[in-house]
Amino acid sequence: MAGEKAKKRIFKEPLNPNFGYYYTVNKTLQKKKTKYQKIELIDTDEFGNVLLLDNITQTVEKNDYMYHEPMVHPAMCSHPKPENVLVIGAGDGGILREVLKYPTVKNVEMAELDGEVVQFSKEYLKSVHDGSFDDPRVNLNIVDGRQFTAQRKGEFDVVIMDMTDPFGPSKMLYTKEFFKSINQSFRNRAGLFVMHSESPVSRPSAFACIHKTLGSVFGNVNAVYTYIQMYAILWSIAISSQESNSAALKPAAVERKLKKYGIQGLKMYNGATHLSMHTPFPYISEILSAQARIITDSKPDFPDNFIDLA
Repeated sequence: MAGEKAKKRIFKEPLNPNFGYYYTVNKTLQKKKTKYQKIELIDTDEFGNVLLLDNITQTVEKNDYMYHEPMVHPAMCSHPKPENVLVIGAGDGGILREVLKYPTVKNVEMAELDGEVVQFSKEYLKSVHDGSFDDPRVNLNIVDGRQFTAQRKGEFDVVIMDMTDPFGPSKMLYTKEFFKSINQSFRNRAGLFVMHSESPVSRPSAFACIHKTLGSVFGNVNAVYTYIQMYAILWSIAISSQESNSAALKPAAVERKLKKYGIQGLKMYNGATHLSMHTPFPYISEILSAQARIITDSKPDFPDNFIDLA
């Protein structure tokens, strides 16, 4: 009918084979296909511009802090003095932006398999990376993250991995053997490893397997729980170390560190939320105490069917 508004695209994203969520799309702004995946930038009412990789939501302009702050600050505040950091993946630059807020950081190595994601983000997601790729402390390596990590033994204080779900090119970054390589990349036993560990609500099996696998390598494995709107569900982030214990850091100590480092204006993280995000619901503790399989190079596939969600 003349004058009637055009019908908007409804973007539907499954969280498991049984349920998911949706948001409306005004238009596609940019898209391309790389050697590894499809990239699309869409304009939405709810999130502003959204980056999709292989038709899966990766980051949003409106509130990317919901993901990037919990991925960075609990671990950075838990380390005695984070100077050398490795970031695996995270091609949108949001992780870099938060890491570089710490004046103790002298060097950040970034290992990203798909350089075209970085170039795409540099051009179209400036509000997310905020120029972080141009910081002189950052060294960008377009390389397989596993291969890069194996070559950098005894070097890092904090390793943060921001990868897609465990299938396709990312699958071999969720195994016991790779976690051992991460452990060997630390300068000392205070080193911390951060990765997203799926949702205990929509993907409890994957969540349990990741934590079981991390626990087979690291002495301390803690989970941070937070609601992330772009994933529309309670999400989890695993923080692992041999000696550092993020769950033992008190709220007052967090506030002192943030003040010391001159970090202000965070929207998700402070002393109180550090404590609350480390506190699991009883049903989550039950999931973690149940039997789960250790993910290995010889058996890297998860019990959850991620392929059919792509």
